[in-house]
Amino acid sequence: MNVFLTNDDGINARGLRELYKALKNRGHKVFAVAPARQQSGVSHSLTVFEPLRVAREAEDEFQGVGVYGTPVDCVKLGLGVLSDFKPDLVMSGINSGPNAGPDIFYSGTIAAAAEGANAGIPAMAISYGDPSENADMESVARKAVELAERIVWEKIRDRVVINVNFPACETGRWAGIKVCSQSASVWDNSYIEKRDPRGEPYWWLDGKLDPPIHGKDTDRHFLANNYISVTPLKFDYTAKEYLNALADMGLEEE
Repeated sequence: MNVFLTNDDGINARGLRELYKALKNRGHKVFAVAPARQQSGVSHSLTVFEPLRVAREAEDEFQGVGVYGTPVDCVKLGLGVLSDFKPDLVMSGINSGPNAGPDIFYSGTIAAAAEGANAGIPAMAISYGDPSENADMESVARKAVELAERIVWEKIRDRVVINVNFPACETGRWAGIKVCSQSASVWDNSYIEKRDPRGEPYWWLDGKLDPPIHGKDTDRHFLANNYISVTPLKFDYTAKEYLNALADMGLEEE
């Protein structure tokens, strides 16, 4: 396959580098375009009022382009200008930390994959629940590539992203793989207030997912039980069940 590889943790992130290596070891052609700096939590944002600049990475075992912009900038610029091939698959990751349940609304990892899907290219997002420095990204990368090779991408249409999350446990303790729905959990946000050396306040975002972990057929449930979750995501936000209700309220005019 020709794989367009990106992420939101940056061009030097270990997750992206391990995924690049795993793809190359399996004989796939890889073109990597990722943010030059950490871009977690930027969702589907774009750089509009500043120019985009790039820095090319040329190492013995890695070739790629770092973009001074968002993950979506990377996909748009990469597919439209920088890429030297037509990709068969856009892979985004491996993210350091989960992207399940409500995380998908904030995730640059998911947004980059969604931008690929919006361009009509099969897309996969990969995240690992263990954000620690010793996280076994190598095993996760090999398994993610194996999953990508097993999926019959011709059957995945309608601009769908396949969202794959690996549990936070050690890789040798995976219980299996479950195809499941996105959790309906929401974040209960809080902010920790501190003071800078001049006595001025500043805040750090904190929070927790509302208990319990929602639904026995959802990503959050299976991740908590050491399963790898696979969730198809479609970015059509239309609440179709309310179309008739709104029309019946007499809102439409000719």
